[in-house]
Order: sequence, then structure tokens, then C-alpha cells
Amino acid sequence: MSDTYRTADHGHLDRGTTLSFVFDGMRYTGHPGDTLASALLASGVHRVATGIKYGRPRGIMAAGVEEPNALVQIEAPFPEPMLTATTVELYDGLVARGLGGQGRLSDQPDPARYDTLHAHCDVLVVGAGPAGLTAALTAARSGARVVLVDELPLPGGSLLGGAETLDGAPATAWATAVIDELAACPDVTVLSRTTAFGHYDDGLVLALEKRTDHLGAAAPAHVSRQRIWRIRARQVVYATGAYERPVAFDDNDRPGIMLAGSARTYLGRFGVLAGRRAVVFTTDDSAYRAALDLADAGMRIAAVIDARESVAAHLLAACAERGIEVRPGHVVTGTSGIDRISRAHVAPFADGALGERQGVDCDLLLVCGGWNPAVALFSQAGGPLVYDPEPGAFVPAGALPTVRTAGAARGTTTLAGCLADGVDAAADALAALERSVSPAPLPAVAATPPAAPGRVLWRVPSPQDTPDGSHQFVDLQRDALVTDVLRATGAGLRSVEHVKRYTTIGTAHDQGRTSGVMTSGIVAEALGVDIADLGTTRFRPPAVPVAFAAFAGRNRGELFDPVRVTALHPWHVEHGALFEDVGQWKRPWYYPRAGESMDEAVLRECRAAREGVAMMDGSTLGKIDVRGPDAGVLLDRLYTNLMSTLKPGRIRYGVMCGVDGMAMDDGTVIRLAEEEFLLTTTTGNAARVLEWMEEWLQTEWPELRVHLTSVTEHWVTIPLVGPRSRDVLASVAPGLDVGNDAFPFMSWRDTTVAGAAARVCRISFSGELAYEINVPAWHGLAVWRALYAAGAPFGLTTYGTETMHVLRAEKAYPIIGQDTDGTVTPQDLGMSWVVSRKKADFVGKRSFARPENQRTDRKELVALLPADERRLLPEGAQIIATSTVPAPPVPMLGHITSSYRSDALGRTFALALVRSGTRRIGETLYVPLDGETVPVTVSEPVLFDKEGARRDG
Repeated sequence: MSDTYRTADHGHLDRGTTLSFVFDGMRYTGHPGDTLASALLASGVHRVATGIKYGRPRGIMAAGVEEPNALVQIEAPFPEPMLTATTVELYDGLVARGLGGQGRLSDQPDPARYDTLHAHCDVLVVGAGPAGLTAALTAARSGARVVLVDELPLPGGSLLGGAETLDGAPATAWATAVIDELAACPDVTVLSRTTAFGHYDDGLVLALEKRTDHLGAAAPAHVSRQRIWRIRARQVVYATGAYERPVAFDDNDRPGIMLAGSARTYLGRFGVLAGRRAVVFTTDDSAYRAALDLADAGMRIAAVIDARESVAAHLLAACAERGIEVRPGHVVTGTSGIDRISRAHVAPFADGALGERQGVDCDLLLVCGGWNPAVALFSQAGGPLVYDPEPGAFVPAGALPTVRTAGAARGTTTLAGCLADGVDAAADALAALERSVSPAPLPAVAATPPAAPGRVLWRVPSPQDTPDGSHQFVDLQRDALVTDVLRATGAGLRSVEHVKRYTTIGTAHDQGRTSGVMTSGIVAEALGVDIADLGTTRFRPPAVPVAFAAFAGRNRGELFDPVRVTALHPWHVEHGALFEDVGQWKRPWYYPRAGESMDEAVLRECRAAREGVAMMDGSTLGKIDVRGPDAGVLLDRLYTNLMSTLKPGRIRYGVMCGVDGMAMDDGTVIRLAEEEFLLTTTTGNAARVLEWMEEWLQTEWPELRVHLTSVTEHWVTIPLVGPRSRDVLASVAPGLDVGNDAFPFMSWRDTTVAGAAARVCRISFSGELAYEINVPAWHGLAVWRALYAAGAPFGLTTYGTETMHVLRAEKAYPIIGQDTDGTVTPQDLGMSWVVSRKKADFVGKRSFARPENQRTDRKELVALLPADERRLLPEGAQIIATSTVPAPPVPMLGHITSSYRSDALGRTFALALVRSGTRRIGETLYVPLDGETVPVTVSEPVLFDKEGARRDG
């Protein structure tokens, strides 16, 4: 279809290029510079969607992010739901359809690229309208670092939609000249198609840049589709403009009902007449500018319906010149039409009462109930708002130390005032930065007569033949009616926040831009209170919808959760290891030989560790360097046992608890020097423990002189395990006395292993004689190969994480996060010995005294031996006391946390958390599985080498 409603001499389009697109199965054309909404309007399409609740037809109401109706689903080139037609730039090949408030996510991965960039500046200006341009120019000419952000592809803001002149030329020419000057400044960044959506602490503003939407499938593959700018600004100027406010009246949701300023924008920016015959319904002077511009472009203005009793003489004269009837003291009470408005019902309105109604034929109804400054970002920054009764709007109460507003965003209504506002706001920001100011010269603005006072009108009373408010829509996207608001206040709700949640008004994609203040006004009238006291709902980021993909940026797929491998990974791959994911790490799971099953491989590896010698890659253990004069104090406060008494050269096992007294991690603490410790954590908890320690150090005990450094990847750690481990180590570390007397358990020595500087620790997670050999990562592979060669005469076997779990479970060494579930204390694990009785306090200590933690029926760690020694119980299986499963609810005694086949025991076994577990040792309990109950005997948790005789070889 052609541009039926396109004018010949308006708009900022590339009319020499035609773009083809499909909407709701019909093919249309448009031009570069169009939005999907403007291209549809150019072809006479108003109905684009349906209401989410009532399914009523809905049309294009606005021209920007405030659009509440025109939700569309992009189908090609890539499916994307819940976009507003007013913000989708047109491109060739676009396929879209209208929505009824709900979209559809793509079932295909998004091929687009998303990025994140950081910027720092002295002054951030948001908005490239008249106020924003003069603010940015003033700041730039002072030599400040400036970032200018604007959501439109062209500069000018409101100037793009009007016929104003500056210095006697079109205002848009001035805007282009300002942007050209800014672009030539080396310390100025101009970001078009970029929407600021969140203001956070310390001058952090997030903005979304759309980089390729308007290019569609033609977008270069190397260019990101969208990117998030994280802008740190010392001073911020919000020149974000204002949103036109509608008025509620009966059937105010029909297609063809549009905001007056938006119709003017469609003409000025896109060269589109939104209709042939229009009625204009207004409460202030601004709608007359739209009426006059549209009339001059060829639209028939049937009437201007002005709710005010009197209208300025110059406006009446201008309308009379164009044959436009003006009806002061009148309102629109309702509309007629099916898929589009066909008639507006008009009546006199005085003293709150309606007179006799009369119909006015039209295919377009333009509404203006005043303007609301766009204060969402200012409010997010903590800026207070006050109600201004003249425009009936909430405006900034004043500047913040680092945040200012300018132009329509602060309630200024004239072009000259907006230009001056920008200069003043920038000057104030620069003064706060102690920079010299050279205000940008202001262009000459044609004088305009003073505006007449507006009339604040939230809603028109319903005619007598309809229930009050039952056909008046407040939030068009949520299909929320005036009656919904009155029902909320009738139910006793007095806060607009509560009304918002009761009615869902303001919770859709438009964030209440056209409905929020109107709702406050209707609530205030219903409650008989001052709207100034009632206020508005809170503004929260993001101010506009932002795709999750944009927030993620490149952190998706493999980059979302990076795959980490140790320095020894190539050797494991070369020798046929199978891997499991532990945290972000790829760890060798087991090393199957030809024809071996997993069970067979693990039993073989276990046998080698118990009878000969074996080694594994333990490099993924978290390692945190703790140093400083108060390092011991910090560790004493975080661990359940004393660490400050540890001597250099010695090692101590420790447990960390949360404030609730529950075990959160365990590991070893090595004292390297008087003020230096190295602690280890479980692989999966390394980052969490470091964050936990930093939180206490920075927020609770900032007086402690301690520094924490993650050194996990700095070291390769090789546990060498088994009765022959001493022989293997001695062969590659001739300078190290590996005897028990010279090198006792839980001590460490610096030495040379296979020619590399190494730190060797006598630690055992298997119960066997064992050494943990730590070398710098770049020497790790060479040392591993040397150990493997040296161990060949002793039958050295490499083993993986599954064997490690079997070995430690036979000794009842718990895995935090597997044998615990966030409700387990050290005492529940049978580890009361690790809780110091000497320390006055530590994190979690007070929680041990809670009645809940003193109960005698708490779940405790025990071992379970199935009656059938071959039966492997699944982890997570529940445990009951009876041989038959009782009727629900079934009383559960606990669950299995770990379950393995043991070579050393010659049978299967499990670890479990069982209520009053230690008092049940010797009892028979049952595990329901697959329609039967499997009998198990409760046992002491340590099943192998209970005396610990094997630890020293």
C-alpha cells in the first residue's frame, strides 16, 4: 500500500528510498527515518492491537516511549515480542504483527551480538532537545568531558515535530549545527538512538544504545545490535522533556484517538497526517499548535473542544483564519466507531455538570490534558517532586548536588525558556565542578504570546445513561478503568502505591507515562484529598523495557559461565579422562581404561590409592591469600576454631559458618609467616567465601588491617596419595626429608620438586599417607609429568573426583554443599571438636545456643549399610522408620547425601542426614525405592581405618 496520508513537504525522511514491510499479513511501504507506527499511519492503518483484558481494538496513541497501545511482535528477521510500534525504526524486510498485550519468545537462539561499554565524563546530558543541546554545548565549550545521550536518531527532540524557527531558520537546522560542533570536540561523546533508563548511586547512569534495529537483516555481523552504556558522571543534566497527558472519558480507547502533540510529531518528523477530519479536545494552549500545523498541512479540523471557559484571543483569531470552530467550556464525553473513531460526542461542561450532547463527525480525535515532566530518572536519583497546580503536574522540587533538570523536564513550557534552562543547568553543573563557564549563545526565538492558564481535568463525568467510569480507560495497556480505581479506593486503599498494585495501573511497558498522574488525580478526587499530599508512585529502573540479552551483553553461552580448566588439563585430555563440571571448572571425573565401566575404573583407582600410590589434580581448590597485621584476628572471627595460635609452618583444618550457625564451607589454613596465611576453600565456594570475607572486612570490621587476594589459579595443586607416596615424593624432591618426624602431619615445607620451587603440605583428604604438592601454575605440567614418571615403578595411578569422593566418604569427611544443605551445624556433622570453646565470639556462635540448634532430634551425619551389599542407594533418597510406607504425610527421618561402591569395604555404603542419627546406630531403617523399601543399618560414619593409623604410612 502507498503513502496515502503522507504530505509532500514535511518530515525528516529519505523519500528517495522505499522500504517494504509486512504487518498483520499485509504488505506496506515506508522510508528510512520512519518508525513502524509512522509508516502504518501513512497508509491509513490505525488499528494495530487489541486490549489485553477486553480484547477491544486499539490504535496508535502516541509517538514515542509513552505509547500505551501499539504493542507488536517482530517476526522477521528475528522474533522479538512486546515492542512498541512507535519505537521500532523501519527497515526493509520487517515482518510484524499486532499483539493483545502478550508476545511470544523466540524458540531459536538470538544470533545478534550485544555489548557493554563504560564511559566517564564531567557532565552527562540526557536529552538532545533545545534544553539538552544548549546544556551540552555550554559544558563542551568549557572544556569539560561531556556525554550527550538521546533516544532519537536525529537531534532536536520536540523541535523535530514542530514548525519553530531559531535565528530565522528552521529550528532543526540549529539543532544539526549544534550536534556538528559537539561531534568536533575531542572530549564530547554524542550517543543517538540511546535511551537512559536507570540512575544509580555515585553518578552511575545506564543507557541502552540501539545500533542496528533500523538496519534489520542488513546489519553487519560484527556490529552489536544493542549495547549498554555504563556512564559514570560527576554531574548530570536531565533534559528529558515531558509527556502529554490524556483525559479519561467514555470510550476513550478507540483507534483514531491520539495525543495532540503526537499527531503534530507525526506531521513534523514523518510527514504524516494521521487523519482527514479531526476534533481536538484540550485543556491548555499547546493543542492549538497541533491544530494549526495540521490544518495548514491540509487536515480538516472540525472543532477545537476546549474545557476552559475562555481562550486567548490570538488563538481564536488563528483558528478563525483557518475556519476552525472553537468551543470553549466544552468537553468530549464519549466516542462512536467500531475499528476506528467516527464521531466525538461533545457537551458543555460547567460547575462539574454536563449539558446537552452533540455529535461531531471525525476520523481522528486529538486529546491534550496537559503535560507531565519526564522526571523518572531525576526521581530515581533521589530528586524530590512537588505538585504544581498550574499545569497539574509533579515537577522537580529543585536541583540535587550532582543532578539537575532543564527545559520541559522541570516544567518550563516555552522554547526560549527551555534554551535558557539548558545554559543555566550546565553553568550550575560546571560551577559545582569548579570549572569556568562560557555560556553558549542562545539563538533568537520568535516572540510568542503568553499562554492562557490551563485547566486541570483528570476525567469527564460519564453521561447519565452509563455507569460512572465503567467505560473510561485510565491505563490502556492494562485495560484498567476508572471503576477499577474507584473500587480500590472503595476497598479502603489510600496510597497510590496500593492502588497501583490493586489495579495494575502503571505496571506495563509504558510505566504509567500516560496513566500515572491521571490515576493520582482520580484517587485524590475520590478520597477528597489534595493530590499534592497524595503524590505519585515511585519511579524505578529500568525506565523503559530493556532486553535481558542487552543486560547480559557478551556474557552468554560459554561467556556467561566461562569454562575454566587447570594448567594440567591438556594431560588429562591426552590420557582419556572423562570430565565433570565442578563450579566453572572442568575436573577429571575418572580415567577409564579400554573396556572399563565407570564403576570398574573408580574401584581400580580407589585400590591404587589405598594399596599403592595415586595422584590427582586438586588445582581447583579455592586459595585465598590473607595478609596483614590483623590477619589472625579476622580468621578467628570467621572460623569456628582458633587460627591466630597457628605457628608458621603448620596447618589447621577449619569450618566457616553463616550467621545462623550453619556450616557454609571448610578447608585448611596454612600459616606462612607472622602476618600471612593461605587458606583453602571448596572448589565451588571459592568466590562465595572470598566475597563473604570481604563483606565482613569492608562493612563490619573496616578497622582491621588485612588484605585478601584470590590466588586459586596461581598454583597447581597435586595430591599424592597412598602408602607409596613417600617413596615417589622422595625420588623427585631429594632435598626434602619426608619422614614423619621431620615432616609431621598438618605441616608444610618449601622445597624443590622436579626442579621447580614448591610448597609441599602434609594434608590428607583420603585418610592415607598423602602430600599436597603446590607449584606455580607455569611449572605445573612439568612437575605432574615428573611425578607420573617417578611413580611408574610403584604403579602410580591417576584418579578423578569420583574416586576422591569415595575415599573421603569412607572416612566420613563431609563435602559442604553435598552432605550439608544449609541447615547443618558442625555439631550435626559430628565435628564439635572444630568449634572452639576458648574464643569469646565468632560468626555463627550465638546461633548454636538457639533452641532449634539444641534439639535432640536434629539430623546428624551417619553411615548407612544396605542389607544387600550390592545395592547402591540413590543420593537424595528419603529414609523412613518402617518397612512399609505409611499413608501420607509420610514421616521422613532424613535423606541420603552420598552413596558409593567401596573397594576397601567390599560393598556399597552411604552417608545420610538422619534425625537423632547417632542414637540410632545399630538400628534398621528403610529407604523407599521403586515400590519397595530397602532395609539399611545405621552405622558410625567412619567406616574405614577408624583409628587413623594409615595417615602416617
